[in-house]
Formats: sequence, C-alpha cells, structure tokens
Amino acid sequence: MERRIGECYIVLPQGEGHTPVVLGEPGDEPLLGMVTLEILGLVLNPFTRTFQPTRLFL
Repeated sequence: MERRIGECYIVLPQGEGHTPVVLGEPGDEPLLGMVTLEILGLVLNPFTRTFQPTRLFL
C-alpha cells in the first residue's frame, strides 16, 4: 500500500506543533499517531481515553 506524506500544523489545548501526516484516500480511517503525540509531549491514557502530559527527555 502506498500513500503520500505531508506535514500538518496541529493545535490542541495541551500543545501545538508540526507533525508528519499520511495523506489518506477515501475509505481510510483517521488516526492520530505516536509521532504526533510525542511531538506534542502527550501520551494516551487507555483507561480514560484522554491525553496526559508525558515526561520529555533530551
């Protein structure tokens, strides 16, 4: 399967930043990936289905 790649500027209450995106085609499901969450410094809590800040290491 091949898809085009782009870049997106995303703004959430928890933060904002640029992230790479896979440009989907009709029928594809939307997905917020790990790279985007890491760029924003977030982790998904699977029990509450909410975003939480994560510790960033340099």
